Amino acid sequence: MADTVQFDLVSPERLLTSVQAREVQIPGAEGDLTAMADHSPVITTLRPGVVRVISDKGEEEYAVTGGFAEINGDSVSVLAEQAIHRTDLTQERFKALVADATDRLAKAQETFKNEPGPVDDAAKLLADMVAMGDHMGLSAY
Repeated sequence: MADTVQFDLVSPERLLTSVQAREVQIPGAEGDLTAMADHSPVITTLRPGVVRVISDKGEEEYAVTGGFAEINGDSVSVLAEQAIHRTDLTQERFKALVADATDRLAKAQETFKNEPGPVDDAAKLLADMVAMGDHMGLSAY
């Protein structure tokens, strides 16, 4: 039984990391989950949050704005809409992410006239983004 999994984090721009990890914590759309060696296969969507990777190199954190994760017994692949290493997530960059989420909510409210579904999804995106910033010590305002 292996005690690590191959972890790859990819954004549209580039491969952010590829490492043998002991544990990968993922902000799944249906709830947080932790992937380790011999995990049952699963594919999940991501909500905005923090992907935390624990390996022999230590602990690394990445802010993600959404995407997908594919997990199986020997690998974890995260395909993120946007992914930013914790050390690269400045207050200004975070405020830009929140402003984008705020714009999405305003457009959904205008387009769908407060219909459930798209407006609720946009509101949840904004709330998750603000919660991610709070977790990382960044203010949305």
